[in-house]
Amino acid sequence: MPGVTATEILIGQTMPYSGPASGYAPIGHVEAAYTRFINDQGGINGRKIKLLSLDDGYSPPKTLEQTRQLVEEENVSCIFQQLGTPTAMAARRYLNQKKVPQLFVASGATQFGDRENFPWTIGWQVSYQIEGRIYARYIVSERPNAKIGVLYQNDDSGKDFVKGFKNGLGAKAGMIAAMVSYEPSDPTVISQILQLYLAGVDTLYVSSISKMTAMAIRQVRDMNWNPLFVISSVGASIGTALAPAGLDKAVGLITGGYLKDPSDPQWADDPGFNDWLTFMRKYQPDGDLSDASYVYGYSVTQTLAAMLKQCGEDLSRENLIHQATNLDIELPLLHKGIRFRTTATDYYGMKKMRLQRFDGKAWVPFGDPIGV
Repeated sequence: MPGVTATEILIGQTMPYSGPASGYAPIGHVEAAYTRFINDQGGINGRKIKLLSLDDGYSPPKTLEQTRQLVEEENVSCIFQQLGTPTAMAARRYLNQKKVPQLFVASGATQFGDRENFPWTIGWQVSYQIEGRIYARYIVSERPNAKIGVLYQNDDSGKDFVKGFKNGLGAKAGMIAAMVSYEPSDPTVISQILQLYLAGVDTLYVSSISKMTAMAIRQVRDMNWNPLFVISSVGASIGTALAPAGLDKAVGLITGGYLKDPSDPQWADDPGFNDWLTFMRKYQPDGDLSDASYVYGYSVTQTLAAMLKQCGEDLSRENLIHQATNLDIELPLLHKGIRFRTTATDYYGMKKMRLQRFDGKAWVPFGDPIGV
């Protein structure tokens, strides 16, 4: 069994510790920390986890090069939580040809649930199309005559969000008055925000990485513009998106969530949240407790641990993907009513979110979990 000895299981990963998506670096840090936590408890089924996490700078060619290195030189058992749509897409075909599991990709792109064409690849979070549909239906209910402006990343992830958003609007897709995109390497999104403002929109939907979300929020508020403002969950971290923009500027924003927001005081007595706090203080003492990336990475690694435990003594690549696609777990930091459930015919583990509004300190959920 590749990457497996009597005492260890070797797992590979690429992560943007540098580059335009480096705001997500805490995900890689906390995942490495959680594997240390697991190992301190004796490992899983008697084996310790060794995680090799490489910096791909959010560059697809580099991701593919490093993925080859991890598989062919390091002989890892699988690739875990490769972050980013363009980057993980760059490695997907290679990994499927090699029959190496690409587990719990850190992207909601719908392509990472294409079990018929890429059976060795599975995502983790709510798909971007489902998320986009949820926001569209909220906007229609709140502002049925909205004039909508959309800002999105010009790649598969951004287009996935837009597709779901348009589907959610349905017959009302004509309410979109303007759509503009940005490249992850763009220095700012000021011109795009100005373009949307000049189109006279009164409702703004922004699906972007944290760095761009922060710039968009700051620009909108500096113009004294106050549209109904919805942002996607990938750019909703308080630590890496809202705080750099200015928390006061983010008041009233709407997003969707499936994980408990670490800044929300309502979780103070929640056992799962307090276990996370205890873990953070010991294993990530310098981590920003307002950054939801630490909750995300912690929860994904708990999913990995449950999967590995379910594998028993059979840690073959075939059984790794088999168990990853046969999970039904309730993670401690998921909102009540949301489970991670996969089957051999359904690779999308989560299909529900709760809408939440930023109150200046935390994302405050409202309503029940919804899915479409």
